[in-house]
Amino acid sequence: MVELKTDTSIDAMYEAGQVVARALTAVQKAADVGVSLLELDEVAHGVLREAGATSPFLGYRPSFAPTPFPAVLCVSVNDAIVHGVPDRYRLRDGDLVSIDFGAELGGWVGDSALSFVVGTPREADLRLIETAERALAAGIEAAVVGNRIGDIAHAIGTICRGAGYGIPDGFGGHGIGRRMHEDPGVPNEGRPGRGMRLRHGMVLAIEPMVVAGGADDFHAAPDGWTLKTNDGSRAAHAEHTVAITDSGPRILTAR
Repeated sequence: MVELKTDTSIDAMYEAGQVVARALTAVQKAADVGVSLLELDEVAHGVLREAGATSPFLGYRPSFAPTPFPAVLCVSVNDAIVHGVPDRYRLRDGDLVSIDFGAELGGWVGDSALSFVVGTPREADLRLIETAERALAAGIEAAVVGNRIGDIAHAIGTICRGAGYGIPDGFGGHGIGRRMHEDPGVPNEGRPGRGMRLRHGMVLAIEPMVVAGGADDFHAAPDGWTLKTNDGSRAAHAEHTVAITDSGPRILTAR
């Protein structure tokens, strides 16, 4: 069931989304050679505390997970696609880092992700990240009243496949509101004109993921959470929480 949010609720979700935006900005600024992933998690935790917000990630345990998620930040490095668990690993020059973060404030949730390179970037990594961001922008552009979920999926998939990249099978965006994951699902590939029609008041987390090697398959790391590419190629992830409104898409997690 899809809950349509009122304009007042969307404004409240914007406040949660801005906590997310501040945290991602702070984490990216703190990410440097020699910094551990646990230290980045603490940076994100500090932003939550300052805002009086809580984490929808910490303690989250969906059906596939062997344990509750132990952190407030997902940090996926190099061949990790999503759901990376922060640990003592210290960042190295050239690492491709994807960070995903959520915040709950006043009963509403925001969710966003970005990817970047620490230190000296490789041209191939910059192209990968740029494609994820371009796919996100295309998905948001398609998120207008009267379009359908398939139009968002098609816009994302066209960019990702056109660049020769893989799209992790079965993963994509989702509705968001009082809970982090709500209906409807938002695939990262699909046929235009198909699926649920978009209406004013729907709020979606749109999140393309791309794999450099071109394959769609992946596996879970021993921690049961981190999803990694099977061929060892690098991955990038981009995400925004977006409200569908009569005046166009509103990015609630804009940085």
